[in-house]
Amino acid sequence: MGIRVSKFGGSSVADAGQLRKVRAIIEADTDRRFVVPSAPGRRTPDDHKVTDLLYRTQAAAAGGESIGPLFDLVAERFGKIVADLGLGFDLEPALADVHDRIRDGASADYTASRGEYLSGLVLSKFLDRPLVDPATMIRFDPDGNFLPEETQAAVNARLGTEDSGVIPGFYGTLPDGSIKTFSRGGSDITGAIVARGVGADVYENWTDVSGLLMTDPRIVDSPRTIEELTYRELRELAYMGATVLHDEAIFPVREAGIPVHILNTNDPESAGTRITRGGLDQAPTGRITGIAGRRDFTILALEKTLMNAEVGFGRRLLAVLEKHGISWEHIPSGIDTLSVVLKHDVVAGRLDALLAEIQKECNPDTLVVQPGMALIATVGRGMSHVPGTAARLFGALADAGINIRMIDQGSSELNIIVGVENDDFERTVQTIYAAFEKND
Repeated sequence: MGIRVSKFGGSSVADAGQLRKVRAIIEADTDRRFVVPSAPGRRTPDDHKVTDLLYRTQAAAAGGESIGPLFDLVAERFGKIVADLGLGFDLEPALADVHDRIRDGASADYTASRGEYLSGLVLSKFLDRPLVDPATMIRFDPDGNFLPEETQAAVNARLGTEDSGVIPGFYGTLPDGSIKTFSRGGSDITGAIVARGVGADVYENWTDVSGLLMTDPRIVDSPRTIEELTYRELRELAYMGATVLHDEAIFPVREAGIPVHILNTNDPESAGTRITRGGLDQAPTGRITGIAGRRDFTILALEKTLMNAEVGFGRRLLAVLEKHGISWEHIPSGIDTLSVVLKHDVVAGRLDALLAEIQKECNPDTLVVQPGMALIATVGRGMSHVPGTAARLFGALADAGINIRMIDQGSSELNIIVGVENDDFERTVQTIYAAFEKND
């Protein structure tokens, strides 16, 4: 008998009807022994996510306001799920405890995590499987940094004694025992940690789409579903905006060589998307894997004669960014030029101070700020080994009259990134997709 770890997203546990689908999926394969649920998501487009309601409840408490009206929405949501499923257990004590802790000043992390905890409590009763609290296994250091090795040792020890279980996603604990959450979408990470910890054959990620699409369907009508891609390709696409799977969820399963299978709770027979390590012996096809991008970057373009001969220039520039607590996204460079790509929201409100210090420390001949930029990554293993790939991409953009402001290709040769004006973002994605898909 093998082991499958099955993580279900917010849409998959949004109400009783969805939870019945979850149970049918679990019961269809006895290898699906460990289940990782998110907090209930939206039931309709104008509905609230439970996590959002909990964040608002904590903010109300922190502001000295009554939390009753907001928390009542959370309690009613879970109460309806329990009633509609006909579960014979009382959720009120757990809800009352959460309410009182929030009222008495619980942290935002604790508050947000209760959506997953309560979801796990309900699902464990519905599936008749033990609830395993991730607070007993998932570790963060005092500064809130995830501790992967300590966590994996604890997961191995705790779940090694269980034949099955329900493990709520999204959170763990700090050394003092207080709750710490991952970033939003972090239940994907929990699922990957559990998959590695139990030595799973497959990590299933159940959502509301039938796999990972080649690009955003809000931009391109009915884009192709990606049948298979590598961990590295997924990392690139997720980082650049593809949202089916949290980009940090790749690391635990990649280290263990565990395949990931993205599947649709509402269409469980669909083939979905498989994510694997991939083989170096695979022949390049020239077909790209996916296109993803994001708006709202600011580029700082520096030029200085004989920059390449000036020892320490790049170090001084990066030291300024570090001093201001700013991380960079990309650094394309030439002999006498260097550009730093930064997220707009990171530099907003402190750009003048940053520029003044760069001017002081690096003394560039010119320092130009280019705000309002979008980055689009075209991703595919082996692209660089197929003649004409770059020409196809840049030729299509030229024919469409799109002005490319920046070009960057990583050392892995896995992607080509172009920078364009924000206003050209959607048209750029559509043009690249059409260039590679219409004749393939």
